[in-house]
Amino acid sequence: MAPTRRDQQERRGVPRGEPRHVGRRTLLTGAAALGAAAAVGGAAGCSRVQEGDALARLRSQGTVRLGIAGEIPFGYIGTDGEFTGEAPELAKVIFKRLGIDSVQPVATEFGSLIPGLNSQQFDVVSAGMYINKERCQQVIFSDPEYQMLDAFIVRKGNPKNLHSYEDVVKAKAKFATGTGYAEIDYAVSAGYPEKDIVILQDQVAGLNAVESGRVDVFAGTALTTREVVKKSRKAEVTAPFAPIVDGKKKIDGGGFAFRPVDTELRDAFNREIHKMKASGELLRILRPFGFTEKEMTTMTAKELCAV
Repeated sequence: MAPTRRDQQERRGVPRGEPRHVGRRTLLTGAAALGAAAAVGGAAGCSRVQEGDALARLRSQGTVRLGIAGEIPFGYIGTDGEFTGEAPELAKVIFKRLGIDSVQPVATEFGSLIPGLNSQQFDVVSAGMYINKERCQQVIFSDPEYQMLDAFIVRKGNPKNLHSYEDVVKAKAKFATGTGYAEIDYAVSAGYPEKDIVILQDQVAGLNAVESGRVDVFAGTALTTREVVKKSRKAEVTAPFAPIVDGKKKIDGGGFAFRPVDTELRDAFNREIHKMKASGELLRILRPFGFTEKEMTTMTAKELCAV
């Protein structure tokens, strides 16, 4: 996840006019800012929740509140007013199997998800949130339901031959990415001046900027970039790649976030998601949102929390 990003957001072919999505992958930027304000309320709220009783409580009330961030395809409210996305659809299945029949979405800005979770505005973050060391200091995660590489939107033919952040630096290409995206940090790590990065609302805006020639390249997740260029006659997407951070390849993974005291609930959730991975059911649920076998992963939250 990225160092201060998305943790960023991304989706299947996002039609123009779809609900706005905030950096899914977007890191802790907003969360850190709001965290201080929510710290007192969050701490007090957590003190009222006995460790291990969340699963029993949710079963008793029959409803789980899901924090989502309006990020396609992770979790968003559609134009029909219904909530959907890979994470909410997965949540519906898993929580029903845990004896909780109703899921209630609570939409908020991405940066408000962790503070909102810890202050009990909702029970679980269901937004495909990237798992990283910073976040793991505030919440506990399920094992990831997906992994994600990056890719670039470039002009047809990729005239500047851009296949990595290092290529962007060498070519002195005009680089753009989304608000709060992890790709900001990846580009800076490769040596691109942060002040020169063009920040756009999302991958749709990125496609438009590349097509018009305002920028040479827009960086996003492999999933969202490949979907958004499908109908473009002027742009294409590069092959997926892992950014290099501190000399190592960085592969992100997204999962569900729980309050630190809710280990029993998290563990029960993990048992179900592991069964779904083994049977192939997980991919069947995520596939309609643009995910492929390449996004399936055996990584664990423990691994991702360590990097």
